[in-house]
Amino acid sequence: MSESSETKGGSASFDPPARVKSVSRNEQGQLVVRLEGQDEPIVDVRVARCFPWSTPDTYISIRKKEGKEIALFKTLDEMDEGSRKTVAEELQDKNFNPKIRRVIDYKSEFGILSITAQTDRGLVTFQIRSRDDVRLLSPTRAIFRDADGNTYELSDLHALDPRSRKYLQEHF
Repeated sequence: MSESSETKGGSASFDPPARVKSVSRNEQGQLVVRLEGQDEPIVDVRVARCFPWSTPDTYISIRKKEGKEIALFKTLDEMDEGSRKTVAEELQDKNFNPKIRRVIDYKSEFGILSITAQTDRGLVTFQIRSRDDVRLLSPTRAIFRDADGNTYELSDLHALDPRSRKYLQEHF
């Protein structure tokens, strides 16, 4: 958990780590962070996953609404139970990342793929513009990013029905 800043010499230095006491919501639904040694909480903070895609519960950044990082957690387990629950809920609500359960239709026109899929959040149709929009996480797992920047996860290619596998096999 640290904030970085530039020194006059141009090399990066690090401020002492911010010690997060808690993350909660206020009456308006905003995220509030309380830091050790500070009387006033920081209101309306943001949480974000940093990397890697293959381990989504690692490297969670807490930032001021302007984007400046307050703290970086290697895992959610570094937080107290209440804070962990609040941050996990925020990440879940923030990231629309349906899991693909079955491919219903698959069309390719003018280099753009249109996929209609049954997901854990209902029926969706999305378009993929290029191979760059498919991120392989393992030999059987992938994230598809549509033209609007939404992501759809395929947890296990082998768990799909044969027709769905046939449609998506070319991406692996």
